[in-house]
Amino acid sequence: MHAAIEALSETRRDILLYIKHRGGATIAELAAHLGISDEGTRQHLIHLERSGWIMRRDARDTAGRSGRPASVYLVSPNGEVFFPKNYEELTVALIDTVVDLYGEQALRAALTRITDQKVNSWTRRLEGRSLDEKLELLKDYYRQDDEFVSVHCDGGAAIIQRNCPFLNVARSRPAFCSTTVCVLTRLLGYEVRRRRTFQHGDACCEFEVCMDRPIDAGRFQFAFEPAPPSPDAR
Repeated sequence: MHAAIEALSETRRDILLYIKHRGGATIAELAAHLGISDEGTRQHLIHLERSGWIMRRDARDTAGRSGRPASVYLVSPNGEVFFPKNYEELTVALIDTVVDLYGEQALRAALTRITDQKVNSWTRRLEGRSLDEKLELLKDYYRQDDEFVSVHCDGGAAIIQRNCPFLNVARSRPAFCSTTVCVLTRLLGYEVRRRRTFQHGDACCEFEVCMDRPIDAGRFQFAFEPAPPSPDAR
């Protein structure tokens, strides 16, 4: 189970686990399980739903009863974060398999395609924006309203990411990070480099915008990121 679930109260953890094990549950079922009133259960469910961890669906009565259908509560896609996943292992295995079967050029081609798709998805949104406006919008690069991303413009410009959603993959296969570096370079029109990295034990990845190194976004080609400087060399 994901450690984040420990931040919930014991009752709300119990609700999530019960719903997960059963594939959904009604207020009445949860109240009976918890040994509390329907109204008390409803208040916990309201909190979990507002937090985005669960969602509701109407359960139509197949026996033909009239009246309002009961709501069944399910773990939402966001709530799945609390339960074990092995996507990182699968991603690393796929990367290694591509390289083993087809060589590094195949990996480069795949990452180039990913980079192009990401640039295309952001280009219209950033069109006509100033550099400062682009940086603010790109705080949502990984996740909308990401509270762990900030922009620093004192004596330069940088995007600082304090929570990497791909951290386990990035640590073992840092070539994956080249896509973000190349996407930001093309979107901002300046060379971008990582000055601090999770791979070197920093508490963040800092994407520095090199204002003295403008690039031609139309001619810029995907390239693997040069090895960031070690902490001792900074």
